[in-house]
Amino acid sequence: MGSYILRRLLLMIPTLFGIMAISFVVVQFAPGGPVERMIAQISGTEVSSMARITGSAEGDFAGQAQPSAASGDQPQNAYRGARGLSPHLVAQIERQFGFDRPPLERFFTMLWNYIRFDFGRSYYRDISVVDLIVEKMPVSISLGLWMTLISYGISIPLGIAKAVRDGSRFDVWTSGVIIIGYAIPGFLFAILLIVLFAGGSFWSIFPLRGLTSDNFASLPLHMQIVDYFWHLALPITAMAIGAFATTTLLTKNSFLDEIRKQYVTTARAKGLTENRILYRHVFRNAMLIIVAGFPGAFIGAFFGGSLLIETIFSLDGLGLLGFESVLNRDYPVVFATLYVFSLLGLVISLISDLTYMWIDPRIDFENREV
Repeated sequence: MGSYILRRLLLMIPTLFGIMAISFVVVQFAPGGPVERMIAQISGTEVSSMARITGSAEGDFAGQAQPSAASGDQPQNAYRGARGLSPHLVAQIERQFGFDRPPLERFFTMLWNYIRFDFGRSYYRDISVVDLIVEKMPVSISLGLWMTLISYGISIPLGIAKAVRDGSRFDVWTSGVIIIGYAIPGFLFAILLIVLFAGGSFWSIFPLRGLTSDNFASLPLHMQIVDYFWHLALPITAMAIGAFATTTLLTKNSFLDEIRKQYVTTARAKGLTENRILYRHVFRNAMLIIVAGFPGAFIGAFFGGSLLIETIFSLDGLGLLGFESVLNRDYPVVFATLYVFSLLGLVISLISDLTYMWIDPRIDFENREV
């Protein structure tokens, strides 16, 4: 076990290096950059992020900066938007963002800082990246944690009930409901909830903005809990409407596979009750793949979240932060979040594998190839 864990930990080093290297190279060829954006602000030719996405900026503003490799050894005329600005000012802007150094030097400096978990400061928010991530984390924790718990809380009992009643009317109509829920996009269901329950066209029952009310600090503890879940009710419902479909069907199929095995037939022949067979013998074996996948599912919900859900319900979380950072070319935030998410993903992958052994000690990792 120890050698397997060590091999997996050592394998994370080249994996992380490859992820960061590929992302860094891609960014060098991405249109615009922090230097071009600052020059556009100074020269008065900056356009909105959406205009940059659609490409209309190039036609509407002739002075908009062109794609560049963002390297410090570029001549001043490489920035078309810098026309009329002194070379000294352009050099100061490059030095401010660290683009006065060659790309290779910047890449390895970034890696060295990230190894020490020094992520620097945001280019445009005047705050450290760590503080910025911590500031947005409560929203992502709330969405990810409760969506995962609700999803598993519904999926496992429903999957067991469908397996026990396989082929019955209950199994058929619940499968139909699950498929319909899975097919409805979360953002579309979110809009429907707003129209119905958040002051859209019918009732104004639930709040539409933020994670808590403005007077949250002055409320007693029990009212703070109520207020917190009152704000989460609609976004969690919109996110979870189709989230439990995969886990439900996986639970059902896993239980069906176990129920059809020989040891279940033997247990029935010995006179054991169905409940004892189901929850003392089948449950442990059938839940192996479900429970072992819980860490990965939680991290996926925690960090993946839903950009559209956060935007629709005005929840300022990590998903919205990452999207805005990419649009604004806020490279410290972009690379720091990528590094942290990749590292956590690799660690959670290892934890998920080790969970198999914790649930079923018969699994041996010592002789398993990485």
